[in-house]
Amino acid sequence: MKMNWTLKKFEALTPYELYDIMWLRNEVFVVEQNCVYQDADYKDQKGWHYMGRNEEGMLMAYVRLLPPGVSYNEPSIGRVLTNPAARGTGTGRILMENAIEQCKQLFGNLPIKIGAQYYLLKFYSSLGFVQTSEIYLEDNIEHIEMVRKFEN
Repeated sequence: MKMNWTLKKFEALTPYELYDIMWLRNEVFVVEQNCVYQDADYKDQKGWHYMGRNEEGMLMAYVRLLPPGVSYNEPSIGRVLTNPAARGTGTGRILMENAIEQCKQLFGNLPIKIGAQYYLLKFYSSLGFVQTSEIYLEDNIEHIEMVRKFEN
């Protein structure tokens, strides 16, 4: 699947891009995962938004990149998702590989911290993340904290 990737600060998002992001986040995190929670957390305005669109312009993959001090002491990658239509195509792996590189370019060689859904432990481990917490419930879904350090 050919993707066009874009990185934008919150202020640079068009209303249409913001709508696409919020729609897809609600589709995946609220509807698909049956998890009623407040997705809008006032962190979006402090971060960068990395989007992958298919050739028709549909949002297929998304992450939010936050600088140190917003969610954790470290930079973080969050709200990681792929459109259900893109699943099984390798888009999620490409999204995360790109997001890691974008974090490095934005914030330097600092460790990256994530709050990962526990069932994705193997996936994130394959990208160099290491579990750093016990399992905890967030919005009634098992999560763990993980950190990825860059090699010097």
